[in-house]
Amino acid sequence: MSKVILQKPDLSYLNLSSENAFYQLEVAELVEEALKNGEGTLADSGALAIDTGKFTGRSPKDRFIVCDDVTRNAVFWGDINIEFSEEKFDALYNKVTNYLKERQQVYVRDAYACANEEFKTTIRVVTEKAFQNLFANNLFLRMEKEELGIQPEWTIIAAPGFLADPQADGTRQSNFSILNFTKKVILIGGTAYTGEIKKGIFSVLNFILPEQRKTLSMHCSANVGEDGDTAIFFGLSGTGKTTLSADPKRGLIGDDEHGWGNGTVFNFEGGCYAKCVDLTAENEPQIYHAIRFGALLENTNYFPGTRNVDFSNIDKTENTRVAYPIDYIDNAVIPSMAGVPKNIFFLTADAFGVLPPISKLNPGQAMFHFISGYTAKVAGTEAGVTEPQVTFSACFGKAFLPLHPTRYAELLGEKMKQHQVNVWLVNTGWSGGCYGVGKRMKLAYTRAMITAALKGQLEEVEFSEHPVFGLNMPVSCPDVPAEILNPRNTWSDAHNYDVKANELAAAFIQNFKQFEAYANEEMRSSLPKITEITV
Repeated sequence: MSKVILQKPDLSYLNLSSENAFYQLEVAELVEEALKNGEGTLADSGALAIDTGKFTGRSPKDRFIVCDDVTRNAVFWGDINIEFSEEKFDALYNKVTNYLKERQQVYVRDAYACANEEFKTTIRVVTEKAFQNLFANNLFLRMEKEELGIQPEWTIIAAPGFLADPQADGTRQSNFSILNFTKKVILIGGTAYTGEIKKGIFSVLNFILPEQRKTLSMHCSANVGEDGDTAIFFGLSGTGKTTLSADPKRGLIGDDEHGWGNGTVFNFEGGCYAKCVDLTAENEPQIYHAIRFGALLENTNYFPGTRNVDFSNIDKTENTRVAYPIDYIDNAVIPSMAGVPKNIFFLTADAFGVLPPISKLNPGQAMFHFISGYTAKVAGTEAGVTEPQVTFSACFGKAFLPLHPTRYAELLGEKMKQHQVNVWLVNTGWSGGCYGVGKRMKLAYTRAMITAALKGQLEEVEFSEHPVFGLNMPVSCPDVPAEILNPRNTWSDAHNYDVKANELAAAFIQNFKQFEAYANEEMRSSLPKITEITV
């Protein structure tokens, strides 16, 4: 069967030419283009392996939002959302598009975000590199041919070869990612890291959905059981979000970005962008087997003299990644949406051994712990980290939130009450003492606790209250030793536990001060209470 040649869209409205544009190439054609251009090589799995160059991760200090009538009084400006002037954007935009018009070719792809048709957001992605367009194909939702040809709502322009002049262009350095909500453009330059494309649209939806549609946007994974019971997993890196949401008995809705509106939880994306460090078929079979032709490997290394990827090699970066369509996962739910969640899990890796392995939260506590977004970094996770460090990231994704974090927390609280959702705080971190003294919670126990919560087996058990954090801790759980459910009981010295619990509580209280003026009474009343310790 001969291939249908798609008519190129007129790109003049973007100040771009259609003459040098390759439009809506098939996966095989994009791979061929990337190989022809010297952008990468084929691994023995069939995946395209590329390097993103200088930037192997996002550059948060170089992410800007244009300050205009749409954003001026709505965006929570600061070190996360950095102002950029309309005039500087227009000038820089013209420079970037003129640069692309001079390239031998650019790659154009129409796609969309949000699996729920009610929230469908169409996107045109214009990239300098073929591998960037392959990434867009894999991560965004893919259009049917009959949907093509209509001018999309949003445009992403990504030109890694264009370097800004900070003094003339108003950027911090040569790379940039700028969101313009009036012109509905995301302008990316000076970096080939594809995560900027993905997180650009995520930031857009984190503004549009809560601000304009009263719909909660979430940085989380989600799955659904055979009975249609949806579960959501929030958690920062290292908490087990991907591992715990990957359950062969439950369908995967998505692994990173979702919305919750009008009776559904829906994936924003059409693919996954998974970490690859130390990846094995035994530990992460779904991800491992998704690495095949059409997948995009980033910043990995081969075993010498082979095309066999050495996933333990982090010479380029610890942030090695693979991007693949969600249907590369066997138990993916297509379309990627399901009903209202019955259970929400906040995952934390508490390296201080203070928080219970599982506890049930009331709406106020849920909003408080959501806006806190707590976990702890341990030695080896980042250069220079030798002792456990408290880490807070509002709503488990503060780097992507254009609005004040309390907006998202209050939306979550409203939905919790409306749908009577169970919210659980799950500590996948340490028990019996701090990092270096205690031991990491066994994955089998954590899975057993989550399974019990999902099956409703914790609804009738007795609970006790944590004296500092006020958390409701079950006194029993199937397939879990009762003695580990209250963390104080696992420490050899209860006094030391009390001291450490107060220290962690003080860190929570200090972190919350930045939100206090905006927070409602339910959140404020859920702060931990430092207790008096008797010697």
